[in-house]
Amino acid sequence: MGSGYPVTGEQLRVCVVHGPGRPERDGVSDYVVRLSHALAAQGVQVSAVPVRPPRSSGWWTATLTAAREVRRLRPDVAHIQFAPSAYRFARSPGLLPDLLPASLPTVTTLHEFGAWATPHWIPAGVWRPLEAARLWDRETGRLAPASTALVVTNPEHGRLLRNRTGRHPVEIPLAPNVTDHAPASGARERVRSRLGLAPDAFLLVFFGFVHPVKGVRYLLEALPALRAERPALHLAVVGGFTSQALPEPEAQAYRAELTGLADRLRVSDAVTFTGHLPAAEVSELLHAADAAALPFTAGVTLKSGALLAALAHGVPTAVTPPDRLQGPLAAGRAVAVIPHRRDAGAVVTALRPLLHDPDLRRRLGERGRKLVAERSWPVVAARHRDLYELVCRRRGR
Repeated sequence: MGSGYPVTGEQLRVCVVHGPGRPERDGVSDYVVRLSHALAAQGVQVSAVPVRPPRSSGWWTATLTAAREVRRLRPDVAHIQFAPSAYRFARSPGLLPDLLPASLPTVTTLHEFGAWATPHWIPAGVWRPLEAARLWDRETGRLAPASTALVVTNPEHGRLLRNRTGRHPVEIPLAPNVTDHAPASGARERVRSRLGLAPDAFLLVFFGFVHPVKGVRYLLEALPALRAERPALHLAVVGGFTSQALPEPEAQAYRAELTGLADRLRVSDAVTFTGHLPAAEVSELLHAADAAALPFTAGVTLKSGALLAALAHGVPTAVTPPDRLQGPLAAGRAVAVIPHRRDAGAVVTALRPLLHDPDLRRRLGERGRKLVAERSWPVVAARHRDLYELVCRRRGR
């Protein structure tokens, strides 16, 4: 071939390029860890290459450094994980395809798509001819136009990408971000004892990074009405506040805001903020939960790892709808729908039947498990390996 890069043999070699966030604070970084482990279990040699700005310089230097590291490692495939927030909306990571050898296949996963433009003040009409000609994309720079293959995690992103750029991505759905590896037997009793609850207490769980867009405020505002019907109801907010999207000072301020709200509502004794927990403890909490609620302010879809984790554990879950509730969530009737976003009364309306109807909770739990049964990390890894081998064959590698 003359490229100097190894031909795919018994062991495929992949460089996974990602942002600088820590897995416990960034969903994409957590995804990278899980995907890398699952690929390694299937015989793929994975090298993680972070785009991490040094203190003395910025994102451009970090991008060049990551590109040089990929060249040094000489993989069969470079797999770029992209979300604007993962790179703090820096533009330079979008140039990665042009900084790598033309003979090296590049795969880019678009974890976020459709909400941003960089720079934001350029009118959409200016972007369209550039995107139609596959020269530049308003969100991803050269990633969407120039990558050998593109991956999306949901059909909505796929449709938008096709309409905007004419490219046809591969859809590889997400898997739960907490696998079911805690024993279900006795979890209910252990968790209630640890939280200081009565054995028959109704345990409601929110799981995920705690951020204003997750709607925890509306859960707290719903608690007085919910506790009027189930006085022993307790809410566990399971997840850390500090994240890539909410740095430490803002996270501390937001936590103080929520604890202050709980005080004013006189429900502090009915709420536990656990902070970030190890996966085994999260799994046990989900096994112990009677119900979960995810009242996201933009609505919840199957691209939420928190939703997938709750469903995989059989937890009957109430979610706010996106603009259109469609696909498996609607067809499978696997969730309770909170009818309005940013509305504590709507949270009460959705959760009230779950408080009193154990058969409904059982049915939703069973449907949720069935919905995500095929969304496992081994399946996700196998789909990626197939794609890597395909792009290598197409490049003659």
